[in-house]
Amino acid sequence: MAQKWRVTQNHPKTREKRPIPPLDDTRLNDMALHYVARYATTRAKLAAYLRRKLRERGWSGDRPADPDAIVARMAELRYIDDAGFAVMKGAALGRRGYGARRIGEALRADGVEESDRTDAVDAAQSGKWAAAETFARRKRIGPFAREPAERDVREKQIAAFLRAGHDFATARAWVYAEPGEMPEEG
Repeated sequence: MAQKWRVTQNHPKTREKRPIPPLDDTRLNDMALHYVARYATTRAKLAAYLRRKLRERGWSGDRPADPDAIVARMAELRYIDDAGFAVMKGAALGRRGYGARRIGEALRADGVEESDRTDAVDAAQSGKWAAAETFARRKRIGPFAREPAERDVREKQIAAFLRAGHDFATARAWVYAEPGEMPEEG
């Protein structure tokens, strides 16, 4: 493992390097607490962060490092709530116009378990029409376009809808809507 160095400045023209001390129980707990206080996070993200810091800085504690125990304690204290994180992030992505499939994949990538992300995906599924409208408005597609799109442009717009996590029927309804005419939910 490469030695990490901390640069300190005692004088503007003089730089002194000293090694960053390895982690122990107290420092690792403090880092975890600082991380959950600063970021809305999941169990998986916190565990990955702690493991990365252990690789970077090393360990000097009396017993082996146990980042999983720290993560479990943070969850027990409700500093981490994967289900709450899923609902919050799912709602934020839905407001940006993303569909249920994209929201589910984003939560899976964040390490949220299937059981914790079902409420967020269900909420996204129930609000799919509003999310599609938001997406169409943001991208100036269909009723929000200035002029009707050509065939090749419509194909690209449908592809954009699909990448955003919407189903084909919803994408087609919005893309083939004439400028100024809102499609009917179906």
